[in-house]
Amino acid sequence: MSSASLASQIKGLTFDVFGTVVDCRTPVTKALVEAAAAKIASPASGSLPPDIQARVRALTKDDWAAFTQEWLYSYGKFTHSFVPGVTEWKDIDTHHYDSFIELLDKWQLPGLYTPDEMKQLNKIWHALEPWPDSSEGIHKLGTRFKVSTLSNGNRSLLADLNEHGNLGFQYLASAEDFKAYKPNPATYLGACRQLGLEPSEVAMVAAHLGDLASARALGLRTIYVERRHEEDWKPDEERYREAKEWVDLWIKEDEDGFKEVAERLGI
Repeated sequence: MSSASLASQIKGLTFDVFGTVVDCRTPVTKALVEAAAAKIASPASGSLPPDIQARVRALTKDDWAAFTQEWLYSYGKFTHSFVPGVTEWKDIDTHHYDSFIELLDKWQLPGLYTPDEMKQLNKIWHALEPWPDSSEGIHKLGTRFKVSTLSNGNRSLLADLNEHGNLGFQYLASAEDFKAYKPNPATYLGACRQLGLEPSEVAMVAAHLGDLASARALGLRTIYVERRHEEDWKPDEERYREAKEWVDLWIKEDEDGFKEVAERLGI
């Protein structure tokens, strides 16, 4: 499909947020590194067992980056295993907090932080930095289309990210609204209803082909924006090669993201 044809058919854009609009890894790793250093430098560190103090001092930035990656994996595992109407509802803030406790235990760092300190650290997910093109690109797209999040993040998290990054979203569609997580159909179809549009009038924007495949199966158009380290499908996989044929608009990593989307859609 040509960009002009796509632009003529759609009236709204729904955006995945984590990884697509904001960088998850860099800010979280930075916060973890700084928090660990501050904890060890503080008088309170004396109350920590010597073995935990030694383990924290030995951790490198790369180690904390690996911790961050495990935190992200736990998010994906949680949302994909959630069964609406069967699994007890838990929002992403709560999941992130519970997962943080589990990971500290796994990394043999139990008790490193107090509950209040963990709650404060958990707030980093509300202040993730947007990719350089995100704010300007979404604002431009919003001059012609309805622009909305379509994220597994809870509403307060999305509202904070929208404000923190000056993202320009006019609507906030959250999994919390539908008590289901992507890739459950209720999320994609529910977001379209919130926009007052048919699925065929909406394009899903994401840096994850699996997300786009689920949206496409329900009739949404698809815009793929490559982001560093975000794609789970490998270029040598058949499904990745097939996606090249069905994705309506494919933006490469070096093509300026959402600003390029706006340009190709005639804005």
